[in-house]
Amino acid sequence: MRRALRSSAAALTAISALLLAGCSGDSGAEDVFGAGGWPGMHSDARNSDTGAVTGSRSLDFQWSRPLGGPTTTPASVAANGQIFLTARTDSGCNLFSFQSDTGRKRWCTRVGAGSALSTPVVDRATNIYVGEDGAMLSFDERGQLRWRTPVTGTPLSAQFTGDGNLLFVTQLGQVSVLDPQTGRGVAAPYDLIPPASYTQGANIDPLPNDLGIDDCVAGGPLCPVATSPAIDLATGRIILTFWRRGAPQADLVALRYDGGESPRISEEWSTALLADGSASGPVLSRDGKSVYANDNAGHLWALDTESGSLNWTYDLGYGARGGPSVSDRGVIIPAGAENGRLLALRDRGDHAEVLWERADVVQRGATAQTPGSTAYTVVRDGEKGLALLTFDSTTGETLDQDGLPGASGSTAGTSVGPDGEILTPTLIGELFVLK
Repeated sequence: MRRALRSSAAALTAISALLLAGCSGDSGAEDVFGAGGWPGMHSDARNSDTGAVTGSRSLDFQWSRPLGGPTTTPASVAANGQIFLTARTDSGCNLFSFQSDTGRKRWCTRVGAGSALSTPVVDRATNIYVGEDGAMLSFDERGQLRWRTPVTGTPLSAQFTGDGNLLFVTQLGQVSVLDPQTGRGVAAPYDLIPPASYTQGANIDPLPNDLGIDDCVAGGPLCPVATSPAIDLATGRIILTFWRRGAPQADLVALRYDGGESPRISEEWSTALLADGSASGPVLSRDGKSVYANDNAGHLWALDTESGSLNWTYDLGYGARGGPSVSDRGVIIPAGAENGRLLALRDRGDHAEVLWERADVVQRGATAQTPGSTAYTVVRDGEKGLALLTFDSTTGETLDQDGLPGASGSTAGTSVGPDGEILTPTLIGELFVLK
């Protein structure tokens, strides 16, 4: 796949950055991972789906809010309890902010349809960052636009680098690093799909920014990059999924972001193994030495992050909808699916050990783990209903189960707020909160 040079977009980017730099009163970068709450799509830089707050073992349903359209990504929660999430709506708002204690809508706005691919990332100052077709945007906690930076493609959920800059990749494979205060580029964009040469650019039409976007949810071949990257903050290693044009399966790719005076992005390795495409974004172990990812053929893969060599693969027996939750203590809990069972694994270097398995429940979401060996996921309740299951992550024992009134289908993920509140949006578009 070749892409024409976009001189007009580049000029707009430069002009936008200069204007924003001149009028911004902020200085320095904010570290999203020190902010508390659930600041990103999968909580942190390594996509671990683990929270910092010791979770409650007894919860009660608090409130729910319809979003007006389907949502495929989890909610993020700021340290002050402000919730952010997106939905795919035909009209009205598609970016929302609610207060976690009351369910009151703080604000909402409409941005490009591509925002439905992203969970907004929130920093310590409760600024959020979310992509739309052809641009990355930042809003403050009151919903006022701070800046908008044009890019090639539609950004997926962003991450923060170890030096506090904003990193994201578009579905067309462009990796960008921006100053979170100004939106100005910190490093030259890195294109996984090489752009057209100068002479080719005059004769090739530019690709639409929303190209293949409908294939991203399923991790299909029309969406080259379908998932959010994971970042090792200590080394600057970035790991993402990438389906090359014409390839029979998707790759795991490792890049490196080098900060300092001359920031740059370079490629380290690429491994082709994700059969039928990527079912989840990559997840890093706590020590950064292993990376885990699901394919669409029902396998969980574990690779060495230094070399990209395969450590082991485990056949789940179903196609997981989302990545595994990986705790600091190495408990790996895969996401569920239509018929997904609940189980926990441990990485033994050359194989996965089953810690426990539950055949009596059907998991219909992704697990969030918290300190104190407490975890949460959504399971089927009766023939069509859903319930939030609270369980012990070391034994699988049920601690509590609470029905989600009127919920059906599956959920987009589970998040944990700063006061231990549990949030889960259903795929059909309703947010549920328990405390």
